[in-house]
Amino acid sequence: MDLFSTVYEDLCNLLPTGLPVPLPPPCDLSPCRRNAQGCPIAGNSIQPTETVTFSFDREIQMRKPLTYADAGVDIDKANDFVATIKDIAKQTPRTGVMGEIGGFGGLFSLNLANLETPVLVSSTDGVGTKLKIAFMMDKHDTVGIDLVAMVVNDIAVQGAKPLFFLDYLAMGKLDTRIATDVIAGVAQGCKIAVCALIGGETAEMPGFYGGGEYDLVGFSVGVVDNTRIVDGSEIHVGNKLVGVASSGVHSNGYSLARKICFDTLKLKVDSHVPDLGRTIGEELLTPTKIYSETIQNIIRDLPVLGLAHITGGGIPDNIVRIIPKACGVVVYKNSWEVPPIFQFMQAAGKVSDMEMMRTFNNGIGLIAVVPDRSAQDLVERLNAMGEKATIIGEIEERKEGEARVRWVAR
Repeated sequence: MDLFSTVYEDLCNLLPTGLPVPLPPPCDLSPCRRNAQGCPIAGNSIQPTETVTFSFDREIQMRKPLTYADAGVDIDKANDFVATIKDIAKQTPRTGVMGEIGGFGGLFSLNLANLETPVLVSSTDGVGTKLKIAFMMDKHDTVGIDLVAMVVNDIAVQGAKPLFFLDYLAMGKLDTRIATDVIAGVAQGCKIAVCALIGGETAEMPGFYGGGEYDLVGFSVGVVDNTRIVDGSEIHVGNKLVGVASSGVHSNGYSLARKICFDTLKLKVDSHVPDLGRTIGEELLTPTKIYSETIQNIIRDLPVLGLAHITGGGIPDNIVRIIPKACGVVVYKNSWEVPPIFQFMQAAGKVSDMEMMRTFNNGIGLIAVVPDRSAQDLVERLNAMGEKATIIGEIEERKEGEARVRWVAR
């Protein structure tokens, strides 16, 4: 048998049976077969239009049928996990929730009896690379609190009361231990924010995430009467800025934090840092503070003109989001206590003051703008509620072209 015939026969054995395949001419385009020396073989011509029927290779015939689970997606495990989530979600009851988790959508009945002109406020966010700390520590029961905080705080600073929450959890392979811890954290955050966990999505995506890794996103809707929206439109010269303490790094700036702590200093998550009084992992994984109930309490009785959630961009980039362009902001340097973690990272990374201010919250997680006459009352009210508040700045007149934020010693 010549080389062509040998290769041809091998190819035939690899193709499925019952499939008519036009027979191609030999590679030299000659209408006849040739021997190993390239000479024509008499009486053995091949017509290009000839069709033949092939048989399955025996090895293929012996292979078992594939399932979705073989590809890495276990539907039965996912269904069992939904049952677990249902029990967790029941821990976040709220008036208006209809049905339970498992339907095509979450149902919520609005009670608008006390609202003349109701306005819905929505927000969505994630936890970002803080999740890397959770992966490194194999501790997943607090990042859900971070998720709720990052979403509902953005709703609350507009005067809205959070109503319900949904989450999206994506993993390469569903690990029910990790996933249960994550969702339990989300439920804990919802209880703190007084909103209901009414649904979500758990996506198993083989090959997309590394082992033990996942991504986490949240979505929430709140409601506020149109006359009670806090939008900063009435802020004017002479108003004061009251800063409310953060619980730590919260959920922003973690790319720089990780670079300083793990790349520059070569720390491990279980490295004890004397300046912090605990391990670096414990410090960085401290949950973000949820301010929604605190905000509802202060806007009910005090003339709060504007509220800013201090997230990515720090104080300078977030306070200007609520200040009229004709106004400038004066921030008093050293008017609040900066937590040790920020001083530690600044020194270790040789980070400039302004870079720190635009990357981290530096100890201030929320800023309220109020009339001068109400500033001290607000500070006292917040401190009585267990918060740590202080006057950190004021609103001044700003001319066109001038910086919107100034930092002054006091």
